[in-house]
Amino acid sequence: MIKNILSALALLLLSVATQAAPATMRLDYYHTGDAKQELFSVDRVVIEPLPWPGDLSKAIDDTNLGKYFFEVRDQKSKRVLYSRGFASIYGEWETTDEAKALTRTFSESLRFPTPDAPVEIVLKKRDARNDWRDIWSTVIDPNDMFVDRSRPAAPAPLIPIRKMGDPATKVDLLLLGDGYTKAEAKKFEADARRLTAVLCSTSPFKEHASDFTVWGLCPPAGESGISRPSTGVYRDSLATYDAFGSERYVLEVVSFPVEGFDGGSISMLTVQIG
Repeated sequence: MIKNILSALALLLLSVATQAAPATMRLDYYHTGDAKQELFSVDRVVIEPLPWPGDLSKAIDDTNLGKYFFEVRDQKSKRVLYSRGFASIYGEWETTDEAKALTRTFSESLRFPTPDAPVEIVLKKRDARNDWRDIWSTVIDPNDMFVDRSRPAAPAPLIPIRKMGDPATKVDLLLLGDGYTKAEAKKFEADARRLTAVLCSTSPFKEHASDFTVWGLCPPAGESGISRPSTGVYRDSLATYDAFGSERYVLEVVSFPVEGFDGGSISMLTVQIG
């Protein structure tokens, strides 16, 4: 009897916790600059289809990692509601020779639990002494009529490769395929599973394999393969080799919803094998 009561109580608490999860807000913005300066501008603010999947008890980042860092501050009280350090492709590009010669714009996004009231988003960057300095800020009102609440269709079915538990306590790794036609969907899934097996058998991932949930997503390409300008190969693809003039870079720009993807902590890896 007591066991049944405890089980029912546990289920009730889990249900309450799930219902209490806020929606997920995403700020899409443009990051423009060169080796000497950088500018920012808002693209859009989006409410994602699924609730916030992260651990709300760890909303404040105290790891001191990343080249950039952002805070979500209550506009009225200035209290920090959420913070995260991160590294962006812009942060690496600005160190290249290309950044010394021209200006480029990159699309970036910040994700956080949807606030109840207007907030200030403050973006920081490490300076020459490795200290944080404010470089941009913008205000978001969650009740603004221009916050995008649409639910566009997902570009392809989500493939569960390896599910290891609650996204609030796991890292969700999304293997994003490109250059696979609709007829090659099964090949992508086989490649993704093979890559996951290799990853989980290689240190340091092997020792932490139980901490990674892995998903696959592969929007069908118009033609097989991705672009490789250095060899004269051009494809109708999102991804391309030779980004920043280096063959080792494969850069992909994506913007679409992933219905069913828990996404506690998101990493995205472009997969094009064989």
